Amino acid sequence: MNQEKYYEDYPFWIVIVSSVLSILIYAVGGFIIYQLGLIWLIAYLLYILFLEMRVLEKSCVNCYYFGKTCAFGKGRLSRILFRKGTTKDFANRQITWKDILPDFMVSVIPMLVAVALLIIKFRWLILALLISLFLLGFIGNGIVRSQLACKHCKQREIGCPAEKLFNKNKK
Repeated sequence: MNQEKYYEDYPFWIVIVSSVLSILIYAVGGFIIYQLGLIWLIAYLLYILFLEMRVLEKSCVNCYYFGKTCAFGKGRLSRILFRKGTTKDFANRQITWKDILPDFMVSVIPMLVAVALLIIKFRWLILALLISLFLLGFIGNGIVRSQLACKHCKQREIGCPAEKLFNKNKK
């Protein structure tokens, strides 16, 4: 594999960029969901917490960056919460689009709510948030992952199930 230089520990600025992107996605999505009521916002935030904990427990524990600074800052956090697994388990894990669908829903659910809100009563703010969420969730995430995270990832070199899924057609 023609791999560019990987990071043993990612630079702090990459962690900041990826974290700010996630927080913006959660905040914009949360604001849209809040238009339905506080209980829906709480449910949305609990869903995000569940997904983040699932990643830390099921993926990060087996990642090369467990206990180190990964592009998303989760390697060090995972070490605080869980015991280390093995990178072999990470590399051998098979994932499908069905497995990552819940992660996409963090952006898709608020976008669907925004469309419904726009149909019920058009508001420029909701339209702007819908466009922002699309740009952050899909384009921003794609740029951060391809140019800042995955491009310099040692785990990718060892074996990454997401890389196998997303680059299936490029081999």
